[in-house]
Amino acid sequence: MEIPEGASESGDGVTRLRAAVRDQWDQLSARERAVAQYLASAPVEQLLFAGAQELGTASGTSNATVVRALQRLGYAGLPALKRELAADFTATVAPEVRLKQRIDHVGRDVEAIWGEVFDEAAERIGHASRLTSPDALRRAVAALGTAREVFCYGVAASELAARHLALALGRIGRRARFAGATGFALADTLLALGQGDALVIFQPGRALDELNILVERARSVGATAVLVTDELADAFEDRVDAVLTAPHTPTGITAESLTGLVVADVLLLALTTLDETRAVESSHQLTALREQLLNPKRKS
Repeated sequence: MEIPEGASESGDGVTRLRAAVRDQWDQLSARERAVAQYLASAPVEQLLFAGAQELGTASGTSNATVVRALQRLGYAGLPALKRELAADFTATVAPEVRLKQRIDHVGRDVEAIWGEVFDEAAERIGHASRLTSPDALRRAVAALGTAREVFCYGVAASELAARHLALALGRIGRRARFAGATGFALADTLLALGQGDALVIFQPGRALDELNILVERARSVGATAVLVTDELADAFEDRVDAVLTAPHTPTGITAESLTGLVVADVLLLALTTLDETRAVESSHQLTALREQLLNPKRKS
């Protein structure tokens, strides 16, 4: 198969895609070849913003054929392809250029914008549900379930999921705190982390120095560690108790923290079921305190 001149930008993701197309070409059906030809030739930004239906239309096939072709090429699905392509794209294309491309893609039709956002959100959440193994989830819940206190760490876009988890853990009767310091200020958090504690780190990509130091501190004091990430699983899976996958957005159309929040909710519900009595009692106390604050003159 020949890839036309002027095909999409080079990069590891694109290189792997084209190699897969060449290697599997003889095993593809005619309609799958049409999909493969389009995928190998289209600009990266077109693939990142397109859904399976759009790719089917562009290749003269169907969304079902697109899914089959991707699986034959060795991808779990369209989100997996986008995930690989996005790494090169975001590293080489300036944020303002990516923003303009998002705007150009969705246009001004609010109904279309509604569909784009919900489609990508569903795509990311569905991809997240398939990437984390049941064993990893069980290890994460076990680590948090026996913890004296849970430290929930997240910076920048990941701060929202970490804050959410810390707040909600407190509401089901478990000691938890948010941590989001970087640099010199992180020392106070590191000092407080001790034996019997658990650390949950939300960090989709970029192995920050703080991440390495947090993990090492947890190991040295006898605390457990759970990492919620997209790109760092291979680098940290042997250094933490569990890795849960939360795919980031390949386009920026949906919030970076979306899948991290969903993973946090999974952990919360699982921990609630481990000690229903404590969770119910804590919820009762929370409701009573809220009523006192709403009606300060009313006796409880």
